[in-house]
Amino acid sequence: MESEHIVKSFDDDLSRLDAIIAEMGGLVERQLASVMTALVTRDIVMAQQVIDDDKRVDELESEIDHLTMTVLALRQPMADDLRAVIVVLKMAANLERIGDYAKNIAKRIFILAEMETVGNTAESVQRMAGLVQAMIKNVLDAYGTLDINKADAVRLRDEEVDRIHTSLFRELLTYMMEDPHRITACTHLLFVSKNIERIGDHVTSIAEYIHFLVSGEMPEDERPKCDMSSQTSVE
Repeated sequence: MESEHIVKSFDDDLSRLDAIIAEMGGLVERQLASVMTALVTRDIVMAQQVIDDDKRVDELESEIDHLTMTVLALRQPMADDLRAVIVVLKMAANLERIGDYAKNIAKRIFILAEMETVGNTAESVQRMAGLVQAMIKNVLDAYGTLDINKADAVRLRDEEVDRIHTSLFRELLTYMMEDPHRITACTHLLFVSKNIERIGDHVTSIAEYIHFLVSGEMPEDERPKCDMSSQTSVE
């Protein structure tokens, strides 16, 4: 009976951890969607809401940290159970960083809202963010169903995010060279683009941890990367 009680308690702990991850995932998914709407519509009220919502994401990560430490200390899980706890801890850390990047984008909207739009760059930013939003949704679905194939597909899509980021980086540099008055706005948009690209990286990390959770091994092939912005020169 005692053994059954321990197993039941551990299952309850895992269910609670899954519930927190689901809440965190839903929050950061909404943060990214809201901050992109705020960016396009120049809605500083919505941008402030994104900043405020990040506090809840931080609280949930702290809750996961506390609960996982308790589980490790009291339950002493082994093998698959230990892997499940470790993956939740890693996922929470990545989701928290995604929330931070969304908050950083929101902060720049207060400045960008006062400036003229820069060409069609908003469309490129939206396209990249839309792709990353889909990646977040799919990776959360992959975790909920332990679908390794869906997780691996998310991992591969990060290369497309990198391509858009590199293209946008070059486009913004061109605008800055053509008109120095646009340098401030373009600089903020560069940071926005980079933040979205980094969100894609964190989603990819989550996908790799799901692969590890299901298979017991991290993906063997090197993560595909196509971010060439650091190699772009200004002439």
